Amino acid sequence: MSNEVLNYDKIAEASLAKAQRDGAETMWDRRAAQKTQCGFGEAGVCCRICTMGPCRVSPVPGKGAERGICGANADTIVARNTARMVAAGASAHSDHARDIVHALHHSKAEGPYKVRDEAKLRRIAKEWDVVDADTKETYALAHEMAELALEEFGKPFGTQRFLKRAPKARQEIWAREDIAPRAIDMEVVTLMHSTHMGCAADYESLFRRAMRTGMADGWGGSMIGTEFSDILYGTPTARASSSNLGVIDAEMVNIMVHGHDPNLSEMVVLAAQNPEMVELAKSKGAKGINIVGMCCTGNEMTMRHGIKIAGNFYQQEMAIITGAMEAVVVDVQCIFPALPELAKTYHTRFVSTSPKAKIAGDIFIEFSEATGLDNAAEIVKLAVENFPNRDASKVEIPDIKQDTMVGYSVETIIEHLDAVVNSQLEDELGTVKPLTDVIYAGVIRGAAGVVGCNNPKQQHDYAHITVMEELIKRDVICVVTGCAAQAAAKAGLLTLEAKDKCGRGLKEVCERVNIPPVLHMGSCVDISRILHIVNLCADQRGVDPALLPVVGIAPEWMSEKAVAIANYVVGSGINTYLGVIPPVLGGPNFTKLMTEDCQEFIGAHFVFEKDPIVMVDKIMEDMEAKRVALGI
Repeated sequence: MSNEVLNYDKIAEASLAKAQRDGAETMWDRRAAQKTQCGFGEAGVCCRICTMGPCRVSPVPGKGAERGICGANADTIVARNTARMVAAGASAHSDHARDIVHALHHSKAEGPYKVRDEAKLRRIAKEWDVVDADTKETYALAHEMAELALEEFGKPFGTQRFLKRAPKARQEIWAREDIAPRAIDMEVVTLMHSTHMGCAADYESLFRRAMRTGMADGWGGSMIGTEFSDILYGTPTARASSSNLGVIDAEMVNIMVHGHDPNLSEMVVLAAQNPEMVELAKSKGAKGINIVGMCCTGNEMTMRHGIKIAGNFYQQEMAIITGAMEAVVVDVQCIFPALPELAKTYHTRFVSTSPKAKIAGDIFIEFSEATGLDNAAEIVKLAVENFPNRDASKVEIPDIKQDTMVGYSVETIIEHLDAVVNSQLEDELGTVKPLTDVIYAGVIRGAAGVVGCNNPKQQHDYAHITVMEELIKRDVICVVTGCAAQAAAKAGLLTLEAKDKCGRGLKEVCERVNIPPVLHMGSCVDISRILHIVNLCADQRGVDPALLPVVGIAPEWMSEKAVAIANYVVGSGINTYLGVIPPVLGGPNFTKLMTEDCQEFIGAHFVFEKDPIVMVDKIMEDMEAKRVALGI
């Protein structure tokens, strides 16, 4: 594998060379062993839903088998496979939210789980029409809200409560097209039923059902996960942090927390701050305890505590290869099954914590909301006591790290906008009007949500960074989450100084509002924050979100969650650009439905484009066309 594919910031090249010296296997070794990947799988036309198969049909009409044994054609097979990806992705985000809500139900004034944003608790309670939301005792209200949120997963009637945040025009489209999501678990189960052998064989019907399930993620599970995490752990505010593997400290006990669930990471941070634990670390020869984050857990910790970000998805192995990691602690999602074996090459302890994500070769310490702090203390102690086992000859930490600004929740963005409210016009504080004003005036041409993963089919972070740099150069403000946010952090795009890479209009806005041109909004569930602010902008202007010069972009996506996300973003009226081609091209009619025809009934569509520069050109055409249509 060439270095051009391996790396963008040069860390991967050095890390791979060290792994080879240490006799450690990496994702690149396994990628090379795969050789040419299955063409039927890449086209989405391999079906293994029943044991009459597996069946594979030709992605080329008129060549080879055109139907499976049951008679399913390419479009049906592609649609079913895509729908199952959406169901899995929506399940992951939504189960994450369920755990957050359970933690809120365990909250109490004297316990480790506390209500840290009471104002948001009461605000959402009023939004959900809870009686006496302003006056109820805090924890009685918290427990009532937790129970109401749990009903969103399994209620027999009605749709998701947060749908009311969208403008009426968008709500009417959802009602008309029957894609307003009902209970989260109901949507997942119904979709899986539809994909069972002998059920749905109409690709458009499957597309619509998949979109509704994706909507249950975005407007249900993800939004609940975001808002209730803020209630429990505090709504993020702008703060400084740093990123990349250079945040690992050779003189400290290093603990990497990796995954997605802040219930675990919050307790690990709390346990590591215990003076007795710090003294234990010093007694073992360390100067202290250094918690670093990886993937979305890194985003959760950095935006609330300023915890340093070791890296994104690609770098989970690289962090262990430094030889300086005492423990890797994981919860759920995006965790390589190869990590326990890699950890054995070094002294690293690999600790899994969730029954949903046990991994062969792990040290399993089950994490429970009822005993969370005790579980975390056990994990931190294990890491501290492992410090003397570190092999100094294997320690090699890249001297690369980047200062960064994080924590731009919707509330924090509005707070920054308040600083430039035009008092002469008697504009109200606490709105997004200053943002829509500069978009409508043309100072900013539009806004882009850049999200998603890394994928070894592309050079690490290259597409993320290229897309963002090109967009801000063309006066498009970017908001970022997930591994895309960490790519931006490592590239220095989450700094005030990044304004110098912007076009004149965006640079002026950044200077006046005192923000970076690329705003860190959190983890992957926090794409719901992007949904929220887009809909606030649409509501402020009295238009459907589909009319705004706004796009969603996933330049390097790879997970099933990303498929669910893309469906709810398109379902919310936002054109979505994918830099990795999804496995759908074998179904020409289904592909056309995604990329063209769904525009007619939902007001948005998918765009597939691997070249990041060409993608940005298409995005600018898209935005300028919308500006013309709005007359701005």
